[in-house]
Amino acid sequence: MAARAVFLVGFMASGKSSVGQELARRLDWDFVDLDARIESRERQTIPEIFRDRGESSFRLAETSALRDLTESLERNTVIALGGGAFVQPKNRELLRSWPSVFLEVPLDELWRRSLEDPTKRPLRKDNLTEFARLYESRLPFYRQATMTVVTSGKDPASLCVEIERRLLFRERSEAAASPRATPDNFGTGESQ
Repeated sequence: MAARAVFLVGFMASGKSSVGQELARRLDWDFVDLDARIESRERQTIPEIFRDRGESSFRLAETSALRDLTESLERNTVIALGGGAFVQPKNRELLRSWPSVFLEVPLDELWRRSLEDPTKRPLRKDNLTEFARLYESRLPFYRQATMTVVTSGKDPASLCVEIERRLLFRERSEAAASPRATPDNFGTGESQ
């Protein structure tokens, strides 16, 4: 059977990496943070790429890394995308046949988390109004994900249970030996 993957999308500080690591651990899958993969490939940090080459060059590197990743998956993998990755039409097209999960977090919580997080985020605006404007511009794209999980009041473990249940990973993995479970519908949440 071909490798499976699930892609976590959402705004900066939405918890994609922490939820992704926990989900991968629970499923015994690999975990990939796309931004970390970009930094490794480009031999620069994300802020350095933005500073030295600009956002458009970063987006090209992001799409290239995502394409390479989707074409080379050998093991089941949970992938955390950067906050702007799913906004790009080419990236959404690359992920069309894979399940994607939008981690929806209230704006005020995202703002608080981003201020507390020591991670340098090139597009984090210095005031709430600009931050909110960027969030609102990306929200329609995030909502195109296969499913949305509202994160408020939930820890990563309970979010993972919800994702697993809604994507039917547990039920399908038990039924994988069944002739009805096919690589085309495994883990998509679609009924057979």
